[in-house]
Amino acid sequence: MTTAQTVTDSKQQKSKNRKIMIILVLVFALPMVLAKFALMGDWFNRGATNKGTLLAPPVELSELLRKEEPIWRLLYIMPEKCDVACDNALIAINQVWQAVGRERKRLEPTILVLDNSDTSKLEEVTKAEQFLILNTDTNLVQSKFKNQAIDVIFVADMLGNVILHYPLQTEQQEAVLRSRDILADLRKLLKLSRIG
Repeated sequence: MTTAQTVTDSKQQKSKNRKIMIILVLVFALPMVLAKFALMGDWFNRGATNKGTLLAPPVELSELLRKEEPIWRLLYIMPEKCDVACDNALIAINQVWQAVGRERKRLEPTILVLDNSDTSKLEEVTKAEQFLILNTDTNLVQSKFKNQAIDVIFVADMLGNVILHYPLQTEQQEAVLRSRDILADLRKLLKLSRIG
């Protein structure tokens, strides 16, 4: 072998080593760079699995519920006129409470009755023993929810923080389907909750 051939072989070996090094860097670094851009650019949905709408920040109702036992709550604010959507909400809350099964003792359906709420449906609701009826001041509720719509079904945690809400449905079939969403979220929350 000549010196020129050795130099050529050495250059080819260095070139081959550089190519291998560049390929290794690309194989390991490129996915990280792409992942960084994907996170910064919001190229995909984050890992949210809740079916209801998350309230950020949560609405704190602890002063309203301070006399009550600390427990998870399905919360509904009785409107001025209880229409079909109101009836469906009451049915959905009752169905979700029953479907929770053995976790029922950790959940209480709660109806907030305001000064101007329709009380005609309350007789039916009070017959069902699982519902807690709380009379409260309209101004207090409005001050807590501020710009938040209150014609929805809420989920409140043990500390009195309203964390999720679900829209009301006028069609009974749709209300049943939406109650499955509430049930799915509640099961996750109750499973993950270490307290109560």
